[in-house]
Amino acid sequence: MVELSGLVILGILAQWVAWKLKIPAILPLILIGLLVGPIAAEYLSSDGSKWIEPIYNGKNGLFPGESLFYFVSLSISIILFEGGLTLRVKEIKNVGPVITKLITIGSIVTFFGAAIAAHYLFYLSWEMSFLFSALIMVTGPTVITPILRHIPLKQDVSAVLRWEGILIDPIGALVAVLVFEFISVDVGGAFTKTAFIEFGKIVLFGSTFGFAFAHGLNFVLNKHFIPHYLLNVFALASVLGVFVLADVFAHESGLLAVVVMGMILGNSNSPYLKELLYFKESLSILLVSILFILLAANINMEDLMLVFNGNMVALFAIVVFVLRPIGVFLSTRNSTFERNEKIFISWVGPRGIVAAGIASLFGLKLARNGFEDAEFITPLVFMIVLGTVLLNATTARFVSKKLGVFLKKSTGILIVGASKASRLIANYLEKNGRHVVLIDNNQSNINQAQELGLEALNFNIYSDSLSDNIELNDVGYIIAMTANSDINQFFIDQYGKEFGANGAFRLISSDELSDPDFKPTGNLFIKTDGYMSLTETTRKYPSINEIDILNKEHYESLMALSGKDDDIIPMFLKDESDELHLIATINKDDEEFTEGWKLVYLGKPFDVEKIQKEKTSTHENEEASNDND
Repeated sequence: MVELSGLVILGILAQWVAWKLKIPAILPLILIGLLVGPIAAEYLSSDGSKWIEPIYNGKNGLFPGESLFYFVSLSISIILFEGGLTLRVKEIKNVGPVITKLITIGSIVTFFGAAIAAHYLFYLSWEMSFLFSALIMVTGPTVITPILRHIPLKQDVSAVLRWEGILIDPIGALVAVLVFEFISVDVGGAFTKTAFIEFGKIVLFGSTFGFAFAHGLNFVLNKHFIPHYLLNVFALASVLGVFVLADVFAHESGLLAVVVMGMILGNSNSPYLKELLYFKESLSILLVSILFILLAANINMEDLMLVFNGNMVALFAIVVFVLRPIGVFLSTRNSTFERNEKIFISWVGPRGIVAAGIASLFGLKLARNGFEDAEFITPLVFMIVLGTVLLNATTARFVSKKLGVFLKKSTGILIVGASKASRLIANYLEKNGRHVVLIDNNQSNINQAQELGLEALNFNIYSDSLSDNIELNDVGYIIAMTANSDINQFFIDQYGKEFGANGAFRLISSDELSDPDFKPTGNLFIKTDGYMSLTETTRKYPSINEIDILNKEHYESLMALSGKDDDIIPMFLKDESDELHLIATINKDDEEFTEGWKLVYLGKPFDVEKIQKEKTSTHENEEASNDND
């Protein structure tokens, strides 16, 4: 009981430490596992036993017999299913040629290069060498996100690293599963006709069961055959059932089945997909917290000693400093990336949870079945995972500054609320070279924003997961534009320091507009118009216009005219260098408004002739007044 409760407590503690230090959770999890396992047995325990013994040895231990193997298998199936849920086929098409090449050409380079290196450095069989290389292809968002979240990068660079991690995670897992299953059907040491037939059965049954049960689960959920309170646990039971059932029909096809099931379900239009993702993510965190301490603790010191030598250093150097750069430079050839950006992308490539988890599972399975060199798989992959995470977590920020890819000023803009007015403003800002991200919890607004080519996220502002989004690492401005003034203020209070370092602005509330004693503050986006006014003006005149400013007097006349017309809402000033400034933050007495400045406004176009007539009338009145004097 003490070991089991300690395992859960240590796992959650490791997750908290990772969150606090802003590092990937897998690092403290594996280190804790090694500490309570092989290190404790070798150096800390008086009787040579581990503090946490995963397999029952007759005296103590958590899992008797092959129970650990079964627990690991089921846990990995759930983790891989969640990974499959995150893979969107349309996103592969939309992310651009560089990322597509990176997850194909880059993966091929690693697959063959690492296999050759492992074969000649550790004299592994070719089967084990290729399994090792398939496992270390995987990076993963769980390790990329904590490393890059607080490094302001050019949008294209962060997008490549983010999407590589998201897409290669399930794809790499699928490749590793296929390689493992091909090895598993090795008959008598040679890949005979029987082996190929068995491999075909695994692929056939795994794909068929995954495809069929994904559509079946989607149908059952959409038809409301399952009550809402049972939705998540029913989906969990379905995943475990598919894993076991596929394995019964074709041994070792279960992992392939759950990956395919996740990918099919993730690309469906199920309204419950988001809820399933939240549940599976929470469950995966708990499983990962327990799993990696167990797996690391299960390693014996003699297994570590197998790879604790100069050959391991050489293999690590080849994987990180040779194969990764070759893959990146081949993938980014003829792209818009500068050389320093390519070097930084080459530098950041930490291996993560899927690699370590599947390596442990496959190592256990192959060793149990008596495959030669299987004992090398888990420690080799663990060393690569630990090395790359440590390297990137400690040096990424320093390297980004040295290479000049670190943004000195965060100029991205986060707009809270994706209404029509917000989309119109975001579109204008994007066309003027600013990185804009819209967030809203209304999926219809998000879809309309994405149809315009805008970056938009479905997000609940009361969740703290916004900090995990790499795409926001260059954001320095907040504009809160929802219909609810309390939400606008809450968001600024919650995220102002993190995302509004250069300015956090909100819409003026209806109460403030109706209060004659209210004095506008510096954090208002527009001092004279609130949400209703913006919405109505956008409905009647859905365009953002620019008008040249001739001088300060001309600017004042334009502002006076807009004050008389409810259908004109001034927002920005564009200076001679095309830099945008919020009117609410401009002190007109400090600006000269020389030639080249422009007033940017929402609504109907200014009547230039009317302005000219008013200007002429004013000039004549001034002359008449002077004559009378």
